Amino acid sequence: MTKVACVTPYFDFFPELKEELSAKYPGTKFRTDRKPMTEDALIDFLKGYDAALIGLDRFTDRVCASLPDLKVISLCSAGVDHIDPVILKKYGKKMYWAAGINKYSVSELAVSFMVFTLRKVHFFSQILRRGEWKGPIGFASDLRGCTVGIHGCGYIGKEVVKLLQPYGVKILVTDRVDVSDFARQFDNVKQVPLDEMLANSDVVTIHLSRNSTTIGLYNAATLDKMKPGAVLINCARGSMVDEHALKERLESGRISGAAFDVYHIEPANGNPLLDVPNFYGSPHIGATTRDSWGAMLRSGIKGIEHAYVQEPGVYPYD
Repeated sequence: MTKVACVTPYFDFFPELKEELSAKYPGTKFRTDRKPMTEDALIDFLKGYDAALIGLDRFTDRVCASLPDLKVISLCSAGVDHIDPVILKKYGKKMYWAAGINKYSVSELAVSFMVFTLRKVHFFSQILRRGEWKGPIGFASDLRGCTVGIHGCGYIGKEVVKLLQPYGVKILVTDRVDVSDFARQFDNVKQVPLDEMLANSDVVTIHLSRNSTTIGLYNAATLDKMKPGAVLINCARGSMVDEHALKERLESGRISGAAFDVYHIEPANGNPLLDVPNFYGSPHIGATTRDSWGAMLRSGIKGIEHAYVQEPGVYPYD
């Protein structure tokens, strides 16, 4: 009988899934403390168990070496960039992760950020809280009629394309793989090189995985390739954008607005971007809907039986 321990504490919010998991794997151990676990706490919690259902917990060399009985690590998370496949393979530990399980929630947030930023809703909310009414800030913009650039046309990027259809926008997609077959399904979608997308988009939204090719991709030089006055949306990973360079361009108006759900360092309390009036930030809430969390927990349950040894350099580790 497989002994299962749930490091992720969110099963308490889904009693039906907790019951399902307990019935399938009697004696499953659940954690309810939602504070980040230290290496020692993680080792103590998982000692003697065969399979772990985890969130964003990190399995370092020391953690894996200390848990010889642990054979399966099943992820209940939207991303996989916190897992090192080299370490897992070294200790023969299998892993499971399902791509795109949060695609609806993140794509909806990204489109709402587009409208939010173009309409300067954050700024207007701030002046209202100060007891003011409107103010001489110039006109906001409609999303309708804009050109939207989507950098990364995977599960989430494709959903963004679908959600944008009623808005009457032109869509330029950039991806390292050929997605022209998908683009041809729509009259308003075209796959183009990155520089062309940046130069012609009123809105740029990032939907890339975090890996060695994307970390720091939106540096000062890349930001300067964006159309003057464009807005930048990031619901992917914060490490892709040079936040200091973005702050300078927001303050100068070179980039007219930005909305981020992710940051280089999280929690992002005290991030200087949060002091810029034309920047809107949320605390990594892209997947924090009941639907997304239910899907992620179900994926974790499935992964106990479907995990496999990960290959470094092979998707999703590329």
